[in-house]
Amino acid sequence: MPISTGTVTEGVEPGLPPPPLQVFSTRFARRRFFDVAARHAVTAGGVIIIGAILAILFVIVAEVYPLLRPAAVKPLPPVAANFGAHVLAIDTDEYRALAVVVAENGVHVVSLVGGAPVRKLELPALGQAKVTAVSAPGYRPLALGLSDGRVLPLGVSFSGARQASGRQVEANVRALDPLVMDPVGQPIRRLAYVAHEGGSVAAATVSPKQVLVVRVAEETSLLGATTREETRRVLDVPSTGEVSTLAIDSRGDHLYIGTTTGELAHAVLRAKELRLAPAKGGAKTTITVLGFLIGDRTLVVGDQSGGVATWQLLPGAEGEPELVPIHAFPTHHAAVVTFSASRRHKGFWTGDGAGELRLDYATTGETLLRIPSTTESATAIAYSPKSDGLVAVGAGGRLLQWDIDCPHPEVSLRALFGKLWYEGYDRPAYVWQSTGGSDDFEAKLSLTPLLFGTLKGTFYALLVAVPIALASALYASQFMHPRLKAMIKPTVEIMAALPSVVLGFLAGLWLAPTIERIVPGIIVSPVVTSALVLMAAGGWRALPEGWRSRLTPGTEVFLLIPVVIGGLWLSFACGHWIDRALLGGDYRVWLREILGVTYDQRNSIVVGLAMGFAVVPVIFTIAEDSLSNVPPHLTAGSLALGATRWQTAVRVVLPSASPGIFSAIMIGFGRAVGETMIVLMATGNTPVTSWSIFNGFRALSANIAVELPEAPQGGTLFRVLFVAALLLFVMTFAVNTAAELVRLRLRERYRAL
Repeated sequence: MPISTGTVTEGVEPGLPPPPLQVFSTRFARRRFFDVAARHAVTAGGVIIIGAILAILFVIVAEVYPLLRPAAVKPLPPVAANFGAHVLAIDTDEYRALAVVVAENGVHVVSLVGGAPVRKLELPALGQAKVTAVSAPGYRPLALGLSDGRVLPLGVSFSGARQASGRQVEANVRALDPLVMDPVGQPIRRLAYVAHEGGSVAAATVSPKQVLVVRVAEETSLLGATTREETRRVLDVPSTGEVSTLAIDSRGDHLYIGTTTGELAHAVLRAKELRLAPAKGGAKTTITVLGFLIGDRTLVVGDQSGGVATWQLLPGAEGEPELVPIHAFPTHHAAVVTFSASRRHKGFWTGDGAGELRLDYATTGETLLRIPSTTESATAIAYSPKSDGLVAVGAGGRLLQWDIDCPHPEVSLRALFGKLWYEGYDRPAYVWQSTGGSDDFEAKLSLTPLLFGTLKGTFYALLVAVPIALASALYASQFMHPRLKAMIKPTVEIMAALPSVVLGFLAGLWLAPTIERIVPGIIVSPVVTSALVLMAAGGWRALPEGWRSRLTPGTEVFLLIPVVIGGLWLSFACGHWIDRALLGGDYRVWLREILGVTYDQRNSIVVGLAMGFAVVPVIFTIAEDSLSNVPPHLTAGSLALGATRWQTAVRVVLPSASPGIFSAIMIGFGRAVGETMIVLMATGNTPVTSWSIFNGFRALSANIAVELPEAPQGGTLFRVLFVAALLLFVMTFAVNTAAELVRLRLRERYRAL
């Protein structure tokens, strides 16, 4: 009879296998639940982070996109009008409700929206004279040259009020005291007029080669009495051609004369003796238009062949002012006959005899808009005060209108990243200067100095941080005693928690003045300290083995601390001696006079040390982890084959950990690129493009922090700052992507080890 050794379970027939054991543990279920929940939470966190980054990118792109939209023009229905004579000039209010039109038979006012009939203004001072010339309207005072040799200045203003029926605008035109330019009474051919604080200046021609200049000086005493002094001069133009057009700057200092032979002359009006600079030019064709842009520093010249160019008055080789051509714009298909400048920026409209109108921007030298010559030829144009519309008088007397959509004319790729010739500069340059003290300020929005400053600060920070961090990581992972490493590594990691605003505060208020006193010592310290360290190492090797064995391996660093301190002290002493003996006692004067370098107290040395201190913990931690995680069998095999610990560290461990080390350097690079407070507080925030360690700079991040709170929302500066943010975003993304690709390549290369 067989003997059964199994255990019979109750309820199970003998000879059948027992059912599978079902184990249900509450602890296991809870652990599994938390694992699944943690996995989903980590996944959701990653998705949220990616979504947040994409949302930030979307916001930045949305703010930048309006800068990329091209300017647009929209025609409006024309207004029929009949002025009964040839139109010479036109001006309009900021709402483009009314237009003041100057024709040969007088001054007219016409509505641009209601189609009201033309209303001719009664100007008693005009008398029976006809208008034969007119000065530039717009932001310049309007003056009429008359057929009897007089100049009649006009005060033109617009007043508006909102009523139930809509906005009501009225034109206020009043005649001022006339000037008698020609006592004989010959008709005024060409006219330029300007009224400034303390008087006015008028220049006119009644003959082909002479310019009459009349300056009126008014002075009001404390008792209210006004004295008026009138000065007359006659200027003979040394040109083979006749005077074709005139222009005077708003200060009444300089007179510009265009001739029929394409020569451009310049006269200094405030000189005791009226001086006329030699006539210059190049087109050899009649100059038909002269006009100033807002600020009266840039002169626009149009000629008979359709050429349009901008000129500026700059100091010449001998100190005398000299007219210099700046930009030449695309040529019109016919002679330039009309001109109107913006009252908000450096843009201007020109029109030719064939009816084509163009909007050019003087700072960038680019053409922004073109209205083709399918329209009738315009005899006068007016750029609206808000620079959002254009009004022109057609050859048939009709008033033509356009809506202009060009909110950011200052911005282009060339303006953001190229060299531009700005007003008052003697050559093209990279300049960032977003604001000025007057309304006629020319915005300078080049991001190149800021990008350069970002890379400069990063370079000097990494120049300090990378050697220190990598050498420390190599020593800590391969040579330092484990107990000492257990204290040093957390301490270095805690350094990364120091707020950058604290480091910037210390760098700006304490480190910068301290460094200023010991710059020569800092420059020689790497050589002196390294020499002392090598001497100390040689002396240590020369000691008997018994003496060296008394020191616990991995704690030799304590012997180097006094050596390094002594090296720094000796460096500063040598620097002080060098300053007195070789640099005349003040290295800053020597730098300025001998090398032409200016020393700024908050400079790249300060930033390199302060920001390098902030970057060291990041690079050290990641690099040390990479070096410590090299498989032990590699180091053991190297040591077993007879290599020293130093040879093993340099030739085996360092190459194997190179992917992680490279990632550490790239993360440190990203940390330095995005640093704001240290750069903001430790530099002079001067946007200059110089690699000198003695000069400051301005970084993209610091510039955003400084200027964004003051930038009008939706304005050009506001959006350009978002372009800077987009640049930082792209730079960080590109660096991280490149770092990951290089890391993977290095990992594949050393995987065989």
